Amino acid sequence: MKEVRDRIIELRRRGVHEYQLRELMEAEPTLSRIVITKDFRIILPDYNDTEIVMTPLPKAVFMLFLRHPEGIPFKLMRNYRDELLYLYKQVTRSLFDRKIKQSIDDVTDPTKNSINEKCARIREAFLVRFDEFYAKHYFITGKRGEPKGISLPPEKIVWEVSLDKFPPAQQR
Repeated sequence: MKEVRDRIIELRRRGVHEYQLRELMEAEPTLSRIVITKDFRIILPDYNDTEIVMTPLPKAVFMLFLRHPEGIPFKLMRNYRDELLYLYKQVTRSLFDRKIKQSIDDVTDPTKNSINEKCARIREAFLVRFDEFYAKHYFITGKRGEPKGISLPPEKIVWEVSLDKFPPAQQR
């Protein structure tokens, strides 16, 4: 930090304007691709193969939003219930049971806070590894009442696993 501070002082001394320094500080980050591996690990290969670790349900929610770059309004999450259940089953590789059904029902119920809790876990998983300047492109964001989504460009998303067996939910 001292080295950075010293260089900023030197740039100011050489006549670099404050707005130019701010532009340097606010430049867009170089974003890593995100790879969903065949065993459903989340890897950022361009950031030294950093792995993002999440529990199965937040991971399934994350993958659902990756599959929908157009975003998903939280109030319409119930339309994505079957797709989320499919993703969750793929991630956990466990048999369907009442607890899983209840968890999926809670996440897709617009009267419950479960989707916000899962989004907080996703956000936390990235913020543990990166500063928000970089991490914000990988977690679910959006304005109240509007579709929520992941701002990472779709061309940066690499699926090593095939999820084509289950088509995305239709907009309703």
